[in-house]
Amino acid sequence: MLWNEEVEKHFFREALKSFASPEQLFYNLQSGYYAYIPKDFDSEGQTLQSRNSLIGQFTEKWCKQIFSPIAEELGLYAINGVVCEEIALTKSSSADLAFCTKNTITQKAEDIKLIFEVKMSIVSNYKFEQPDTVNLIGDYKSHKGNPSLLRSDSMLKAIGRSINIRVSGSNANTIPIIILGNSPITSTYSKKVDFLKSAGVIQGFYSLNPNPTKSDFIFESPEKGFITITDVNELTNLCKQILSEERHYFSSMISKKQLGNIITIAAKEIDNVKKGEKFLKLLRGCNE
Repeated sequence: MLWNEEVEKHFFREALKSFASPEQLFYNLQSGYYAYIPKDFDSEGQTLQSRNSLIGQFTEKWCKQIFSPIAEELGLYAINGVVCEEIALTKSSSADLAFCTKNTITQKAEDIKLIFEVKMSIVSNYKFEQPDTVNLIGDYKSHKGNPSLLRSDSMLKAIGRSINIRVSGSNANTIPIIILGNSPITSTYSKKVDFLKSAGVIQGFYSLNPNPTKSDFIFESPEKGFITITDVNELTNLCKQILSEERHYFSSMISKKQLGNIITIAAKEIDNVKKGEKFLKLLRGCNE
C-alpha cells in the first residue's frame, strides 16, 4: 500500500508506544493535542520541531519497505543512508535511499544506480486522546501547516541537494535522482519541476500519496515533472523505465558556434551511441 491516513496513525501510535511523549508529536492546545493547528485555532505561539526527525526516520524506512521489492526485481538493493563521498554523499549528508548493486552503506559511484531524496511528513490533521486514540479531523487543507512538497523550503532543499550531487563531478552524471513526497506541489513550482526534469537535473518529483484530499489538488504538472503515484505497479514501471538504458546528464554554456562545431564533428560517428559519446566528450573539453 502507498501512503494514506492509516500509515500516519500508525506512525503516531508506534512513536507513542516506544519512545515519544505526546508533547513531542502534537501541538498541546487548550482544547487538546493536535498534529497541526486547525485553521480556525489560535496557534498560541507554538512551534513543533521535535517531530521532524522522528517522522524523517519513519518515512525513510517506510520508503525502503515500498522500494525493496522493486529493487530486488531489478537485481539491486534498496539501502537507507548511502554514503559516497565522491558524489557529495557524506556520513552527515547521506542519501535517504538508493538502489545499489552492493548491499552496503558505503558505495562507489558506479555501484549507485538510482538516488531517492525523501521529503515526506504528516499530511492530514489528527487529534490525540489518551491513552492511545488518534482520530482524523481533516485533510491538509484544514490546518495551518504546509506538509511535504507543499513546503517551499522542502522543495528548495531537494533541488539544492540534487544540484550539489550533480556538480560534485562526472561520476554523478549517470545516476538518476528522484524526489519522493506524500503531498501535492503548489502551482508556484509546477513550471520549475518540469524544467528541472527537462534539464536532466532531477528525473522526477513523485508523491506516494494517491488521495491527499477529497477536493481538487495538482495531480501532475503539465510535463509530468511532478506526478502522483496511484499504485505500486506504476511505481515499479517508472523505476524500470528510468533504469532501462544508460542516461547521461550534461550541462554547459558555450557559444552557438562551438555547439554547432561539436554537433558537426559528432555527426560523423558511425551510430547514435558513438555520436552521443563523441558529443559528450567534446562538450567536456569545452568546459575544461
